[in-house]
Amino acid sequence: MRVALNTLGCRLNEAELENWSTGFQKLGYSVSGKLDDADIVVVNTCAVTIEAVKKSRQLLRKSQRLNPQAKLVVSGCYASLEPENLNQIDGVDLLVPNQDKDRLVEIVHEQLLADSMPINALEAGDTHLFTRARTRAFVKVQDGCRYRCAFCIVTIARGSESSKAIDRVIEEVNALVQQGVKEVILTGVHIGGYGSDINSNISELVAKILEETDIPRLRLGSIEPWDLGEGFIQLFANPRFMPHLHLPLQSGSNSVLRRMSRRCQTEDYARLLGELRSGLKDFTVTTDIIVGFPGETEEEWQQSLDFIDECRFSHIHIFPYSLREGTRAANMGGQLSSQLKKQRSKSLSKLAQLSRKQILNEFLGHQYPVLFESANFNEEASRYEYLGYTPNYLRVKLQSETNLGIENRILDTRLLAYDEASRMMRAELVNAGT
Repeated sequence: MRVALNTLGCRLNEAELENWSTGFQKLGYSVSGKLDDADIVVVNTCAVTIEAVKKSRQLLRKSQRLNPQAKLVVSGCYASLEPENLNQIDGVDLLVPNQDKDRLVEIVHEQLLADSMPINALEAGDTHLFTRARTRAFVKVQDGCRYRCAFCIVTIARGSESSKAIDRVIEEVNALVQQGVKEVILTGVHIGGYGSDINSNISELVAKILEETDIPRLRLGSIEPWDLGEGFIQLFANPRFMPHLHLPLQSGSNSVLRRMSRRCQTEDYARLLGELRSGLKDFTVTTDIIVGFPGETEEEWQQSLDFIDECRFSHIHIFPYSLREGTRAANMGGQLSSQLKKQRSKSLSKLAQLSRKQILNEFLGHQYPVLFESANFNEEASRYEYLGYTPNYLRVKLQSETNLGIENRILDTRLLAYDEASRMMRAELVNAGT
């Protein structure tokens, strides 16, 4: 029996796919991402924007079109928020809502695969990496969110907060290390809320992972700026905890942030950035910005641009505001036109590109250990290209006329130049002969 796993959306969805992959294989099923030859197809949907909902529906229809004989299982935020709409898509055999995601493999096996005879099950404690080969892996440590930002539908879809026990996380990370993984990214809906239900916190979790595993690199997924508690910054003293954070800002205007029900104002955010950068060498910050939130005036937009410019982000994820029924923002007045949101997104994109280029140029000539994750042969250039990340999350490209075989290795690298076309840093190995 063959199971195909596919997902849309966030890193948390990817982490869930890896968990399901391991679960299916422990029961003896073959797992891949190929739709056309699978006996069962599992799709993890997204609903963070209207566009994400559209893509989720397209993926479901594609799955049915490419393999109409396969059993189709649907989970994720879109499936949980709008289950009635799934009836309009032919071929859906099973819906697993978010609250039952952790039991998806068990439910699918019992309801759809119980008559199959799986063989070659994985040994207990073994694991399989589905989406990132043996280089990086996402580990889901938390789900749900206690906050209700006015624009967010995901917290409604995911429900109340729940945290994975520290010993279970440690077990997963150690299993990944045994598989050859060099970097783990901790993910969750509200990762800064980790431990709220088990008398712990994200700082304790990070400290325990660094103490009780040998994972070479540890990162966090997106974390809210107000969740960095006392002592968190000191965790970066361990060089295995990577000096980069993704801190969602959403807007650089305080009045817009208040309408969004965000718990952080611009002065708080600026103070946090100052603390991080003053105490940590080469620290970088990336962020999310929502463009065109209901009622956003020209003055507020300019305030936002000015503050974003001051923050000097190494990368910005830009999201034109998308109306989502069920959120408070959907009922707010002053909904902006698509044309205006596109104009503002374009302006912010230009600012983001300029900021990124300026920041990356500051790192020219610096040496960093880079984890090389992928390789391909560029026929046009007649060279091998290796892609990877520095500790502070700078995307690096290294070219060679020969096959170096450096995938999934951490090697000292010198940054040479900023490549405009790829928006990456070109680099060379410091000790090419080793």
